[in-house]
Amino acid sequence: MLLTLDLNDARPLHEQVAAAIRRAIGEGSYAPGDRLPPARDLAEALGINPNTVLRALRDLRDEGLLEFRRGRGVSVAGRADGRALLVQRARELLDEAKRHGYRREDLITILEELA
Repeated sequence: MLLTLDLNDARPLHEQVAAAIRRAIGEGSYAPGDRLPPARDLAEALGINPNTVLRALRDLRDEGLLEFRRGRGVSVAGRADGRALLVQRARELLDEAKRHGYRREDLITILEELA
C-alpha cells in the first residue's frame, strides 16, 4: 500500500490516513478479507506516530470498512460503497476549493454549471 500525506493539508493526519486507506479500498487495491500492513509499519513508512495510524484504523473500523482480529491483524471487512467514496472526494474537493479562496456556494455554482 503506497500512502502519501500532504503536509500542506489542514486536515488532521489521522483523517488523511483514513482517507487514503478508504480510497485504496474503494478503488479496489484491497478486497474484502485482505490484510493491511501492521500499524507500526504504516506509521514508519509515513513518518508519523503509530497512534495516529491506529486512530485512523479505528475510525475505519467504526465505519465498517475494517475489522480487527486478535492475532490476525487488521483486514478489510467490505468495500466502500459508492456514496462513501463520493462523499470523501467531495470533501477533498471542498478543501481544495477553500485553499484557492472559493466558498462552498461558489463550488455549488460551478457544479450546477456543469450539469
